[in-house]
Amino acid sequence: MDLRFTEPHFRPKICLMPTPTPSHTPANKKRHQGRIGLHVVITGSLVLGLTAYVAAMAWLYFKQEGLLFKPVPLAASQPLAGLSTQGEGVSEFTVAVPGAKLSGLQLKLPHPKGVVFFLHGNRGNLDEWFINTEIYRRNNMDLVMVDYRGYGKSTGQIDSEAQLRSDVRRVWDQIAPQYVGKKRVIYGRSLGSGLAAGLSADLETEKTPPDLTVLVSAYSSMSTLAAQIYPYVPQVVLRYPLRTDQLLPKIKSPLLLIHGDKDKLIPPSHSQSLKALSPRAQLLIVNGAAHGDVHKFDAYLQGFGGMLAGL
Repeated sequence: MDLRFTEPHFRPKICLMPTPTPSHTPANKKRHQGRIGLHVVITGSLVLGLTAYVAAMAWLYFKQEGLLFKPVPLAASQPLAGLSTQGEGVSEFTVAVPGAKLSGLQLKLPHPKGVVFFLHGNRGNLDEWFINTEIYRRNNMDLVMVDYRGYGKSTGQIDSEAQLRSDVRRVWDQIAPQYVGKKRVIYGRSLGSGLAAGLSADLETEKTPPDLTVLVSAYSSMSTLAAQIYPYVPQVVLRYPLRTDQLLPKIKSPLLLIHGDKDKLIPPSHSQSLKALSPRAQLLIVNGAAHGDVHKFDAYLQGFGGMLAGL
C-alpha cells in the first residue's frame, strides 16, 4: 500500500482585499465633509457680506443728503427771528432758483462801506445763524445770509453739488449790484466754506475778485473729511466732494482762515493744509474753541473784526 501524499489537483484561490487608504477611512471622510461644509459657510458669508456692503454703498450714494444736510424747516408764514432780535435795518428777501425759492435776510445799514455774504453750516436755519450782527454794524458792513433749499422757509431740496453752487451764485448775482464800488466779503462757515471758496474762485476767474474771503472751520475737501470719518467708504460713492483744496490756489485776493483748536468734527489740520496751499492766507487758530462756538471767542471777534476794519 502506497502511503505517500500526492499534491492535490485543486488549489484554493486567495483574494486579497485592498487596504483602506487614509482618505477612505470613515474618520477622514467626516473631516473631508466638514471641510466642504466650512468652505460653503465661509463662501456664503462672504457673498452675504459683500452683498450687504454693496447695498449699503448704493444706499449711501443715493441718500447721502440725509447725512450731510440737517435742515430745520420753517412755515412760510413764520417770521424769521432775526427780524425782531437783530435790531433795525434787517429785512427779508427771496431769490428764485430753478424749482425753488430761497429765503434770505439782509442787514442793510444807511451808508455801508460794503457787504459780507455769509454762507452758513449744514444744520438749522437762519433763526440760528443770523445772529451777532454787532460786529457788522461796528464795522459798517451789511450782512446778507440765505438758507439753502429745504432749510428754514426755503423750498425744494438739495440734490447735487452743482445745484448747490448754482443756487449760491444766483443769490450773489441778485445782491452784488447793490454793492458796486463797495467792499465785498465772501464768508463761509463749515459746510459753507467750500461754497464760499468756489464763489470766490469764480469771481477771481471773472476778474471781479472779492476784497476778502473768510473760511471758518473749513474742510480741505469733503472727500478728505469723509475718508477720515468713514475709511471704508470708496471715494466714488461721494457725490459732494467739495474740493476746497483745488479751489484755494485760484484765490489771489486776501484770505482769512479761522479754526478752533478743539474742533472734533473738522480738525484744525484741514485749515492748516489749506494754508499750505495758499501761503499768503492768514490762519487764526482760536484756542479753546470747538466746531460750533468759535464765533463766541474774543480771538475770533478781534481777528475777523480787525480784517473788516482794515477794508
